Amino acid sequence: MLIPVLISITVAVVLITIILIISSAKGKGRTAKTDRIINSVQKKGVSAVAKEYEKKLVHDPHNVEALTALGAVYYDDGNWDKVWNIYKTLYDLSSAHTEIDMADVTRRWGIAGYHLKKYDEAINTLLFSVKKQPDSFETNFFLGSAFWEKQVYDKATYCFKKCKLIAPENTDVNKSLALCLFKSQKYKDSLPYLKKAIDVEPENKELLFNMAVAMTEVGMGDKALKIFIHLRPDPNFGAQSCLEAGKMHEKVKDYQAAIADYEIANKLQNVPEQVMLQIKYRCANSYIISNNIPKGLTILKQIQVQHPGYKDVDSLIARYQELNQNQNLQVYLLSGTSDFVALCRKFITVFFKNAFVKIEDVSVAAESIEIICDVESNKWEAKNLFRFYRSQASIGDIYVREFHAKMRDAKCDNGYCVTMGTFSESAHKYTEGRPIDLIEKDALCAALKKINMLT
Repeated sequence: MLIPVLISITVAVVLITIILIISSAKGKGRTAKTDRIINSVQKKGVSAVAKEYEKKLVHDPHNVEALTALGAVYYDDGNWDKVWNIYKTLYDLSSAHTEIDMADVTRRWGIAGYHLKKYDEAINTLLFSVKKQPDSFETNFFLGSAFWEKQVYDKATYCFKKCKLIAPENTDVNKSLALCLFKSQKYKDSLPYLKKAIDVEPENKELLFNMAVAMTEVGMGDKALKIFIHLRPDPNFGAQSCLEAGKMHEKVKDYQAAIADYEIANKLQNVPEQVMLQIKYRCANSYIISNNIPKGLTILKQIQVQHPGYKDVDSLIARYQELNQNQNLQVYLLSGTSDFVALCRKFITVFFKNAFVKIEDVSVAAESIEIICDVESNKWEAKNLFRFYRSQASIGDIYVREFHAKMRDAKCDNGYCVTMGTFSESAHKYTEGRPIDLIEKDALCAALKKINMLT
């Protein structure tokens, strides 16, 4: 009675074991033949096993079993040249051998093509494979990677999203998906994946830099600035980070902070020429806006020597050399409103040096300031309107006509339009026969040289 029971138990255990083995093999996508090859490689080594199958192919080059086994050996070993040739041969034989697994053959052939940088061939082959086996993570991943290399970011994104659906817990694909979305300028969509990728690779400076750029694009400037500042010393992304941080500081008119950003970049090695030119150009302008014209001129002259004709450097040097020699001219063009108004008031008193000047009203506009004053001398008295432009552009007659109307409204006897630029020919023509004087750059500069703001 006991023996039949033991036999029944033994048979049941054997059956359960067989079912588990089969289930395990199916779950891993491996066949018994694949297991035999792996065991053989583990025992004898890759070269010994490869030689055995190569001998079979000498006698029969189209031996499907030998080709399949040898392909598996070289695939696991990463010998992509041989993998490419073997699976191409199997593909060519497939029409006559229906036992060939086309999904597996084209997948491995395409992956070999990817590793060999034959991206077009890899895409074509992997597209065939994904039709046969659409839920293969490996096929979708390498297809997406090949599209990435070809800069076809929308299709690469689709493949990587498919990978996320197939294996939601896989963290490797987050980086690829993040970079694809970033390159597609889908900055908001890229941010969650960039964060996940950085959690895995916290020291990856490329991901950090891209995250800062994406944050900037979606209005998260404060957070982006912190990352750019953190990356400033980095040998690869430091210069570009300094440039971006500097631009952000300039935007909020914190020019001293911008200068600090640019000066850090100047100390870095192997900065691309175009990036360094941008940094020096912006640094020079920041120094000038901060009223450190000598330092700004020094940098502009460095750019002029290293890269003649860069942007408007030549004209800036000519302009600021003149400014550097005339402190009042610097105030006129660059200083704040209060200093500018004080200089204009002083200009009027010097303009009427032998008369008593009483300032009646000062109004500040975006493009200019206006001063109404009463002037009295021993022989005459008059009410005058002055308008001072800081622009160096040419001013047309439409502005002069409007100025004349303002004179009439304010019941002024005379008007004076002053500019650091010029007036158009039509503007000059309009003033003929009217009590308006147009004072242009040369006359203004000459007058400013005579003004002593200390008296």
